[in-house]
Amino acid sequence: MSEVQNILFIMADQFRADHLGCEGHPYLKTANLDALAKRGVRFSRAFVNSGVCGPSRMSYYTGRYPSSHGTTWNRVPLAIGEVTLGEYLERAKRDLVLAGKTHVIPDVVGLQRLGIDGQSELGYLLRRGGFKEIDRYDGHHPPGQESGYPAYLRQHGYVSDDPWTDYVIAGVDAKGEVVSGWNMRNVYLPARVAEPHSETAYMTDQALSFMRNKGDTPWVLHLSYVKPHWPYMAPAPYHNRYNADQCLPVVRSEQEKIDAHPVVAAYRQHEEGQNFSRDECIRTVRPAYQGLIHQLDDHLGRLFDYMEGAGLMKNTMIVFTSDHGDFLGDHWLGEKELFYDAIQRVPCIVMDPDARADVTRGTVDNRMVEAVDFVPTFLDALGVEGASQRIEGMSLLPLLRGETPVWREAAFSELDYSFRQARLLLNKTPQQSRAYSMRTDRWRYVYWLDEPEQLFDLETDPQELQDLGRDPGHLATREQLRSQLFDWMARRKRRVTMSDEEVVRATHAHKRAGVFFGQW
Repeated sequence: MSEVQNILFIMADQFRADHLGCEGHPYLKTANLDALAKRGVRFSRAFVNSGVCGPSRMSYYTGRYPSSHGTTWNRVPLAIGEVTLGEYLERAKRDLVLAGKTHVIPDVVGLQRLGIDGQSELGYLLRRGGFKEIDRYDGHHPPGQESGYPAYLRQHGYVSDDPWTDYVIAGVDAKGEVVSGWNMRNVYLPARVAEPHSETAYMTDQALSFMRNKGDTPWVLHLSYVKPHWPYMAPAPYHNRYNADQCLPVVRSEQEKIDAHPVVAAYRQHEEGQNFSRDECIRTVRPAYQGLIHQLDDHLGRLFDYMEGAGLMKNTMIVFTSDHGDFLGDHWLGEKELFYDAIQRVPCIVMDPDARADVTRGTVDNRMVEAVDFVPTFLDALGVEGASQRIEGMSLLPLLRGETPVWREAAFSELDYSFRQARLLLNKTPQQSRAYSMRTDRWRYVYWLDEPEQLFDLETDPQELQDLGRDPGHLATREQLRSQLFDWMARRKRRVTMSDEEVVRATHAHKRAGVFFGQW
């Protein structure tokens, strides 16, 4: 029997893997996440399956790649036929509870087609991706009725029709004028909201309240923070905890801009790419970004201290990860999406309380982990049955408990840039705007529809500065990697309405069914 009774699944938004103390950042303080890594395993090569919030999170929640679950970008609904972690747990009489962000877009058309009332219990879960929401807050715009944060802010004196815009992501400049954090030039200022009333503090409070109310009842909580995602406004004292010289050096070269890949060049023309190409922007935003991470770590310390005192560290699996990284000026880019490790590699710490995991505590595992691995890991830890014909990830439990299973040698990611300005700049149709990436020990290979391939030799070029996608000397390598990528594509799980066990039982069974074709 597993000693895991509860699961705390923590996700930060747009959190780069190299922004952890235990990852070697020379200045950034993440004492509590570092301590969690000493109690568990840090997976140093954990990758998302899309560098965009929505599709990445749907892979975390379904255990399936974007081309399988179909949510290829933020505005694409999760199909009603997809099964999420919440539905697997519900079958075992367990709830999946949310505090924070999911980016789930409901399949309203699917609900209407099947005549499902969106206000019914089933409709409620399907609209929310299987989560029972104690407070949902996606963080990209003023929170609505799904969150208690606006009312909370007003109760604490932030009187406004829109306290998020007027206080949480706003500051006061030297002239005494209220300025917006949407303008990155202002994020050196402290937010107008006091730190105890900030987004990170509020959502930590929701998680603490949930744990206190559950008592000894087992639970599964997805605590999903909206930071350090933009707007990069941090409350005092975190807004100036770091200066620009205490940030990582920008990874970029002038050579990258010469004969650049067409899609990458188009992304550099986006407003965020233009602005993050400027040193002034980088030196303003990166310190604030680090301050938001430091704040997040401090509140996780508050949460972990409570769990320690309540005895929850003995029976709770804790996962910390992110949905993708942030360029912050690397490669002359801002935001996310494209296939570089700055975006695709994410922090990943897993603390398994089971005694069988004692053999791996405090270690770093270099095997490749993907977002699709977390659904099978959680189900495995709780002894809940999944669906092998659907789930495309691999349980991490054997790795956590010292076993040596046959493991993957590559990680895969996908991009649908149909909604982005880059598509218009390149005069593409939505169906042309796709790309697929394979990341191995040595190579990052990208296959673009109707555009040249990309290739980076991570052995000689770990910072991914030299694109070999059109280099004649690497033709054979590209052909080999393309073949491997296409083989992976062919193995996606499309037959989801019938389990493998049912297929086995029905194999070569036509005579038992009274069908005798082909007899002489």
